[in-house]
Amino acid sequence: MQEKKNKTALGISSLVLGIISICTAIFYYISLPSGILAIIFGAISCHKTGSKIAKAGLITGIIGVSICLFLYISMVIIISLA
Repeated sequence: MQEKKNKTALGISSLVLGIISICTAIFYYISLPSGILAIIFGAISCHKTGSKIAKAGLITGIIGVSICLFLYISMVIIISLA
């Protein structure tokens, strides 16, 4: 029972970190580490249990990292063109 609880905890933590990554996409020093951890935790939990919460955490982590990278790459392009 303890093993299943740990796997569920990984899925929930993945979802929470993914949401934090999306909400703080402007601040790369918060968004990137939380998004990367969400992806890692989501992948581990999804592989072991296949839960929907883990898949949601994986997806939100990917979205958070993508938004953060898009914002910073576009800022670099805009600054270099100005």
